[in-house]
Amino acid sequence: MTIRLHDTNARQIRDFVPLTAGCVSIYLCGATVQAAPHIGHIRSGLNFDIMRRWFTYRGYDVTFIRNVTDIDDKIIAKSAEQGRPWWSIGYENERAFNDGYDVLGCLPPTYEPRATGHVPEMIEMMRGLIESGHAYEADGNVYFDVRSLPSYLELSNQELDDLRQPSGEGETGKRDQRDFAMWKATKPGEPSWETPWGRGRPGWHLECSAMAHKYLGSAFDIHGGGIDLIFPHHENEIAQAKAYGDAFAKYWVHNGWVTLSGEKMSKSLGNSVLVSEMVKQWRPIVLRYYLGTPHYRSMIEYSEEALREAESAFARIEGFVQRVTEKTGEVVAPAAEVPPAFAEAMDEDLGVPQALAIIHTTVRQGNSALAADDKEAAAARLAEVRAMLGVLGLDPLDPHWAGESDRGEDLHGVVDTLVRLVLDQRQSARARKDWAAADAIRDQLNQSGLVIEDSPSGPRWTLGPR
Repeated sequence: MTIRLHDTNARQIRDFVPLTAGCVSIYLCGATVQAAPHIGHIRSGLNFDIMRRWFTYRGYDVTFIRNVTDIDDKIIAKSAEQGRPWWSIGYENERAFNDGYDVLGCLPPTYEPRATGHVPEMIEMMRGLIESGHAYEADGNVYFDVRSLPSYLELSNQELDDLRQPSGEGETGKRDQRDFAMWKATKPGEPSWETPWGRGRPGWHLECSAMAHKYLGSAFDIHGGGIDLIFPHHENEIAQAKAYGDAFAKYWVHNGWVTLSGEKMSKSLGNSVLVSEMVKQWRPIVLRYYLGTPHYRSMIEYSEEALREAESAFARIEGFVQRVTEKTGEVVAPAAEVPPAFAEAMDEDLGVPQALAIIHTTVRQGNSALAADDKEAAAARLAEVRAMLGVLGLDPLDPHWAGESDRGEDLHGVVDTLVRLVLDQRQSARARKDWAAADAIRDQLNQSGLVIEDSPSGPRWTLGPR
């Protein structure tokens, strides 16, 4: 058994060899909390949740760090626009992100550090970089000297002479316009912290280098994030960490975007789809299926049609789970191991689309067993399906999703009462052999979005695809 991952730095899929046998350390760039999350934000957390689950299934002890950037230029700008304290905006949106992760079934991180809670670690790193000649202070700002590190830009595969970075507002005293700010001098009305170089606040990149060092040490296994972070954020993280003396990340793993009309989903473009609104329209487990089942490095072009297709595909899986449970009269436990073909797909750079094909094949086999009234074979297939779905966080029988499929227990109870009255009328029509009336009732229910299935215990209704 060898897990293989696409390493952005190596530009190829590599065998995963942990720094410490049996352990995996992962640092994921998390939320910048200037606004509530859209599904593009949450996709990254969901992709790495699946990675974490697979490593855990394979027997690794996983340490998973996901940071929160709770101070930066965008948050300060929002504070000025809204006339609210920066920390109020940050905390409100941090909770919105955590709600989004939770509603889509992401496991909580081992630690979730905030940038503002780690200023002492940032100061210590800056001190070391200044003393070694990799950084310098100017007008209260602290900059990293990009020419001091020959390996700078290896991750993004750029040439320094081709790189142009205009000076940011207030970033005075740069020796080279391509040098980047690790610390920004205080400005009137902005939050600030005391340092040996005067009051100021963190630059965007310094926080992750400092927090990864604190929680994972000088070397760790995997650094993750969206492809948009490769430059400048991850490139600058590497520069700070390696100049400080850290080996830093052994593997770099990046997920693709969720796009809309070919563009990256972004609040600045006005094309974001907020998680809080999406889960009002779609079941969270369906949204997880939609976001989590494409390959993590692929782009997802958002559309309602694609979501409806995901809903229909998951309904086929969920319907099988429900039918076997009803047929056997018990909850079938997940199998101890996933099928070998599923494991092979997941081991090869988290090949979720190929693994999902194994799930659907197993569902079809299970349905054939049900049709043949082979309860034992159907239960065996369900055990395999549950094991595979559990790895993807999509097992509808998992306690996290308990009651979720009802789309609201109160509303479900009301609808169930009304549908049962209509189904009783259909049963009466069938009893008197008025097949035309029975079929008409069923057709009307189908047109309203309900799927009626006749089972040994009587008719059963479910919400059909949109």
